[in-house]
Amino acid sequence: MIRYVMVATALALTACATTHEMKATLSTSTLAAAESAFSRSMQDRDLEKFASLIAPDAVFINGGEPLRGKPAILAHWKKFFQSPEPPFAWRPEIVEISEADGLGYTEGPVLAPTGTVIARFYSTWKLQPDDRWLVVFDNGYEVCGCGK
Repeated sequence: MIRYVMVATALALTACATTHEMKATLSTSTLAAAESAFSRSMQDRDLEKFASLIAPDAVFINGGEPLRGKPAILAHWKKFFQSPEPPFAWRPEIVEISEADGLGYTEGPVLAPTGTVIARFYSTWKLQPDDRWLVVFDNGYEVCGCGK
């Protein structure tokens, strides 16, 4: 009986430690850092870093048409990394998480090189078992009509 109590106590303590570790990773600050790294990849012209933050089965909505899966997303987005200067930048203004299921949400402005807000982005992130946040859904809308 004593052995059973000891094993049960050890399992309970392990579960508490695991929950505590996950809650430490599941924070708006870690998600904001992931979104900032995602944006910085554009500024640094680093398509490989950009790709490393996208889930394999992600969906990016592109003008109402979905780009399904990382290969399709990268095939479309690589054009934004080809010029020496980034065509736009973005930053998170809203960062929220759902502790129950490891989902995160980021939203914010997309800026032209002049600093003018030209669009807003909306991204859904998923915390991975290795504690990395990856984008699973992304969408954005022009706010200025400047692309028409």
